[in-house]
Amino acid sequence: MKEFRYKYIVGILALMLMIGFGACSDDLDTIPLDEEELVSEVVFGSELDAYQESLAKIYAGLAISGNSGGDGDPDVAGVDGGSQASFLRGLWNLQQLPTDETHCAWGDAGIPELNNITWGAGNVFIKGFYYRLYYQINLANAFLRETTDGKLSSRGVDESTKATIVEYRAEARFHRALAYYYLLDMFRNVPFVTEESAMGKDAPPQRQAKEIFEYIESELIACESDMLDPIVGYDSNNYGRAHKAANWALLSRLYLNAEAYIGESKYTESVTYSKKVLQAQYELDNVYGNVFKADNHKSPEMIFPIRYEGDDTQTWGGMTFLLSSTIPSDMQTEVNAVGAWQGNRARSSLLATFEAESDTEFDNRFAMLELDYTENVDIESPSLFKDNGIPVVKFYNANSDGSNPPSNNAYTDFPLFRLGEVYLNYAEAVLRGGAGGDEATALQYVNELRERAYGEESALATIAEADLTLDFIFEERGRELFYEALRRTDMVRFGKFSGSSYVWPWKGGIKEGRSVNDFRSVYPIPSDDIGSNLNLVQNEGY
Repeated sequence: MKEFRYKYIVGILALMLMIGFGACSDDLDTIPLDEEELVSEVVFGSELDAYQESLAKIYAGLAISGNSGGDGDPDVAGVDGGSQASFLRGLWNLQQLPTDETHCAWGDAGIPELNNITWGAGNVFIKGFYYRLYYQINLANAFLRETTDGKLSSRGVDESTKATIVEYRAEARFHRALAYYYLLDMFRNVPFVTEESAMGKDAPPQRQAKEIFEYIESELIACESDMLDPIVGYDSNNYGRAHKAANWALLSRLYLNAEAYIGESKYTESVTYSKKVLQAQYELDNVYGNVFKADNHKSPEMIFPIRYEGDDTQTWGGMTFLLSSTIPSDMQTEVNAVGAWQGNRARSSLLATFEAESDTEFDNRFAMLELDYTENVDIESPSLFKDNGIPVVKFYNANSDGSNPPSNNAYTDFPLFRLGEVYLNYAEAVLRGGAGGDEATALQYVNELRERAYGEESALATIAEADLTLDFIFEERGRELFYEALRRTDMVRFGKFSGSSYVWPWKGGIKEGRSVNDFRSVYPIPSDDIGSNLNLVQNEGY
């Protein structure tokens, strides 16, 4: 079992009283607190436990939506915790549903608009994820305010404990940078608040994308030295903690997308940080499917997961959502999931990405498209989820040896960063002109991924140097990373999300697909925040 557990920390919500993030004060009301927990000194003392629990709450915010099982005591008010304010569910919906990979047949308010790229500033799923990100930032800010050297000394914290808290502070800064990264990726120009921001009701200022980019970059570089060394392989005491390799993987991704975010090429920097990860002795898992199973904490390519612990992390969001919303009912027992919700299907364009390969039937990744469980690979009606579109079973709540974990609540961790992505980041950054790498090594990494996918038929997977183009990388990212909450970002970076150069079924809300305006490459700032913060200017087009 994994020892470093996320914990439900109700008392730590007292920190939220000190956040001072005025723009969201009405939308992010915290749970009422016991009067005895209103003062930070009651929460924090000289012992390490309270600081560890405070940090655990930040980690838990990636996995669950509240402080009791089943999304009870939700962190974010005004939206449904399990479906709309879940970090992973929100990330996945916003990154997958508007793309050529995924379609959700449910009619919940806001879902059809995500499918069709027709959302507005009032979309509840956009709002829920936006406020989840700021909740994570607020938790990190509060932790950092309460762990300054001065406050630790005033509480009598000894030097050994202080040294551990320095590591915790670096992890909190990483989490805050991660949240700002997703805000940059999806919203660009956003409200900005740190632990240094003035307390009170003043609404935070809006910062432009370039400023947010530079802040993320500087924070990651500054906190790197205080983070744990790369955790390679399963370490029961530290598995799931952010460490130097997670930091480098985020920088690799940040720099790869710099041109889309701020109009500046930073492919050399992406190569640099990709190489740092690649030199950390991670290895590809021998079996592609094992990266997505219940014992994937053992996977040698896992860099930074969102952890799930079965009954201890029950939620209707997170991996429960990914497991249950994608499987056909006949596979429920095999996948060992809570139920077969059958809402999410693949579009035929994902099938086409695989069929661009002549020997795709030998690709073990392609086998995750369950073609036998549908009568029509095309989505004929956007509200049907049986025999309409393609079920995808990528994630299993079963172990790599075929056994099951202790319950059908999710034990499968989500690979937020894994080695396979970094291989492709390196290759793409080199092809885009990044210095410090070479195409021969890029080709080697791509072929290693493909050979792993083709297994015993690995000889069919090898491509030549002339085949390694940016168009090929775009398609290979689709084959290697499908359903991993990266596709929208990839499509924007490759110029294939908006416009008419690439059209897929139901793009723009019609069956044959159509062009969409460029402003759709960025989500709107939720109308609630625009209305409550006079410092904010809405993104163009909304």
